[in-house]
Amino acid sequence: MRPLPFVLGAAALLAMTAAAPAAAGDSSSPSPFTIEDPRITESSGLAASRVHPGVYWTHNDSSDGPYVYAVDGRTGKTVARVTLRGIGDPRDVEAISIGPDGNIYVGDIGDNLGGQWSHVWIYRFPEPKRLADTTVTATQFTVQYQGGPRNAEALMVHPGTGRVYIASKSDEDGGLYVGPEKLSPSGVNVFRRVSDLDLEVTDGAFSPDGTRLVLRGYFSAAEYRWRDGKPTRLDKDPGLPLQRQGESVTFTPDGGTLMYGTEGAGSKVTPVDLGGELLPDATAKEQKKNGEYSDRVDGKFTDDEKNGNLVKVGFTFVGALIVFLGLRRLFRRN
Repeated sequence: MRPLPFVLGAAALLAMTAAAPAAAGDSSSPSPFTIEDPRITESSGLAASRVHPGVYWTHNDSSDGPYVYAVDGRTGKTVARVTLRGIGDPRDVEAISIGPDGNIYVGDIGDNLGGQWSHVWIYRFPEPKRLADTTVTATQFTVQYQGGPRNAEALMVHPGTGRVYIASKSDEDGGLYVGPEKLSPSGVNVFRRVSDLDLEVTDGAFSPDGTRLVLRGYFSAAEYRWRDGKPTRLDKDPGLPLQRQGESVTFTPDGGTLMYGTEGAGSKVTPVDLGGELLPDATAKEQKKNGEYSDRVDGKFTDDEKNGNLVKVGFTFVGALIVFLGLRRLFRRN
């Protein structure tokens, strides 16, 4: 058995070493990746898996069929294709989200005729526990909007309440709509308007803790604080990469990064870090505890902040060393 001072000293030094990278502002952000599957040419939605770390669910826009793809964010390769049965012929699939019930929700909600369809659909199926090509039976929900038809490309499931929201795509009369507390597979689910939007939305996502909502368009993005079922736009907007046709966005599972996707063959998914008020509440709390928090909205650290954190680490090391040597001396004396 090691002497007690040795154990205490080693523990202190190990704790200091582990804290050093975080205190210096060296966070490990996810890497960008390119979707390699030649079958995915119109990636129009993105959702980070809750079961398989580093995997993202996506789908094509119209004219592909009842398919959803799981893509490995480390390699860009497809690791599963899920075929949906028990539904009609998909018309214009535009969005995907994962609910707190462990189900994947697919929004067949596009309307390129400018809001002419009398109804649209949502498909729901359990996220597969095993990644392999498979066929699943999905539940189909019929949707109509309060006030008449809308074109939409963004569907979001709140991670706390499980309520389903749809953001319409309009540069003149954009709005956020909420579905019934529980969707019904029989009859029609009427989505009512809860907020106006001043953004032509192509996708959206809730943060994992449900305290933030991000909406993106082709040329801009906006983030909202979510409270009591309604959004309040923040003063700062998240960064948005330059993309040829920006169609999708999702939070990483830790809530610290947005992953932006685009359409086209060999499309790229680009991460953008968050900081300051843009961070979800739970993520900010965790980062502050680990010394990783930055007030900047891009999550970066200034040189002064990095140097200051390194000084703190230095003092931590010196303090741990003094305690270690003192205990060692006392141990020898006794």
